[in-house]
Amino acid sequence: MEYQNAVAFLLTGRYALFSDPVTRVGGEKSSYLVPTYEALKGVCESIYWKPTFQWHVDSVRVLAPFQSQSKGVRPISLGSAPATLSIYTYLKDVRYEVRAHFEWNPLREDLAADRNDHKHYFMAKRSIERGGRRDVFLGTRECQGYVEPLGEAEESPFEPLETMDFGLMFHGFDYGDEGAGGQLVARFWHPKMERGVITFPRPEACPVRRVIKPMERKSFVLGENLRPVEEECP
Repeated sequence: MEYQNAVAFLLTGRYALFSDPVTRVGGEKSSYLVPTYEALKGVCESIYWKPTFQWHVDSVRVLAPFQSQSKGVRPISLGSAPATLSIYTYLKDVRYEVRAHFEWNPLREDLAADRNDHKHYFMAKRSIERGGRRDVFLGTRECQGYVEPLGEAEESPFEPLETMDFGLMFHGFDYGDEGAGGQLVARFWHPKMERGVITFPRPEACPVRRVIKPMERKSFVLGENLRPVEEECP
C-alpha cells in the first residue's frame, strides 16, 4: 500500500520580507514580490520536520494583490559604531496557497528505520491543522506567518497577468546533508508566474549554483537523539 506524501495549506501574514540579496549590501532590505523556495521550505519545516526526509515545495499560488510598505528600522549596532537607520521594504497582507511533498533524504541511510510514510504524512497533516509545530515566519523573524488547512475552493481577488517574469532570483540552499552533501551551496533560477501560480523546479534542476563553504552533516544515533518509529507512532 502506498501512502500520500503531499500536503497543501493556506499561508497568510500581515507582512513578509523575502529578501533580495542584491539590496542587502548597504544594510537595507527589500522583498521580492513573491516568496522564495527556501522561505516556503522553511515554513514547511516549521510545520513539521525530521532529518529523515526533505521537504520539496511544488508550487505557490498568489491569492492577494502585490502591496508593499517601507519602514525605518534601526538594526543592532556591533562594536562602537553608532546605530544607523535602515529602510526595509516589506510585502503587505500576503496570502498564498502552498503545495509541497516530502521525500526520504538519500544521504541519511542511518535514519532508514524512521522511514514511515504513514506516520510522517499524518503528523504533517495534524500539524497544519494546529498551525505548525514551531513559529512560522515569512522570510524573517519579525514577519509572523499563519498556517491553516486549505479550503475546498480558496477564493482569490488577485487578477494576475497571463505571465510575469521575475528575472534571476534566489531559489534556496543545499546544506551539508542535502544535495551532493558536505557543502553549503546557494541556488538561483529564473521564475515565471503563470496566472498567479509559480511552479518550482527541483533543487538539482536550478541552472545557477555557487558553493559557499564546506559543511558537515549532523549525526543521529538511534536511542540517543532519535527515537524508534514505534515510540513516536504507537
